Amino acid sequence: MRGGRAARWTTPEDIVASTRQLWDSGALLRARIEGATLFPYELRLRQPSVAEMGEQFETVRAWIGELAAMERERKGHGYDLVWRAVNHRQLGRNSIPVAAVIPSEDDALRMIGRTADARLFNRLAGVTLEMFPALRAWMCSQPLKLLEHAGAWERVLAVLQWFATHPRPGIYLRQLDIEGVHTKFIESRKGLFTELLDQVLPPGAILAEASGAGQFENRFGLLSKPALIRFRMLDPQHVIGGLSDLTVPVAQFATLDTSVQRVFVTENEVNALAFPAVQSAMVVFGGGYGIDRLAQIGWLRDREVLYWGDIDTHGFAILDRLRANLPHVRSLLMDAATLHAHRPLWGEEEPDKRYTGELGRLTDAEHRLFLELRDNLHGERLRMEQERVGYQWAQAAIRRA
Repeated sequence: MRGGRAARWTTPEDIVASTRQLWDSGALLRARIEGATLFPYELRLRQPSVAEMGEQFETVRAWIGELAAMERERKGHGYDLVWRAVNHRQLGRNSIPVAAVIPSEDDALRMIGRTADARLFNRLAGVTLEMFPALRAWMCSQPLKLLEHAGAWERVLAVLQWFATHPRPGIYLRQLDIEGVHTKFIESRKGLFTELLDQVLPPGAILAEASGAGQFENRFGLLSKPALIRFRMLDPQHVIGGLSDLTVPVAQFATLDTSVQRVFVTENEVNALAFPAVQSAMVVFGGGYGIDRLAQIGWLRDREVLYWGDIDTHGFAILDRLRANLPHVRSLLMDAATLHAHRPLWGEEEPDKRYTGELGRLTDAEHRLFLELRDNLHGERLRMEQERVGYQWAQAAIRRA
């Protein structure tokens, strides 16, 4: 019966699948929150044509029998068939089902095996709306998410209640003292909590421009792990408490009391570690586009600053960005002579990660080399990584600087 033309006719499984779609789309649960009425719910059936009834009479009769066997009258729940009389020249007058009507939500839930889930949803939704009426719209938009987190929902509500009572608390996530809730519970659900807290907290308790999981703490007024800067003193006369290699929070680096006159900035960790001794100087581990941290350090405006990055489009983009706040920065080992002296060591930038925009803070020589790299003048996606520069060549350039 399921082969040939009959495969196009609606089966009991199709009716169940259509009903399940009401659940999967959230429509059935949404109607509960909104007080809307979906039932009785009617599904039009794909049925045999008059010609097919004559050509496949036994197949049609079996199809009707299969549908009728699953009716509510026989099973105790499910759908009722709607019949239509059809006059056929050879077969005479016959009745054929044209629609299935699911009379109630209970019938629909029993058909798809979701009665217990719906009952659980009712309980969770009731408690949630009692505590946080503002979550009604969120639950209507994605009601299944409530069931997705059903096992943890009591703790979710406890977290929301804590934040509602302590907006922008100014403490670390680890310091939240909520019974039955540990730090990782929140950390692993930052996306969910962002959605919910956005609804239940007043606008003044939310830093709207801080978005994404990495900005969760900033968005809701928690303390976040401080950004760190690592640096080495290159002159023994300027070590700090006997220490030459230190990693400190950016805020502490900003208040560093040092009399060094020259600050080198390099992206590559090994380069920074192998940096030669230089009188009255230090080297700072740059960290790619984390260079913005350095750009905010006020005392660097009174020092000679030299930046050593990769000879590629991003290296020059980072240099340009650093000069936005520190316009006096000079580049080091980012010149055509260094590039061409190391031709055997050239590499390639990844195709989708090149910087192809305009840069307005480069010197004429830097800008010319940037354009040559951007426009593939010397080779496709050419780059010269700083760690490939010969050590003797680098030492000579540092001495000249």
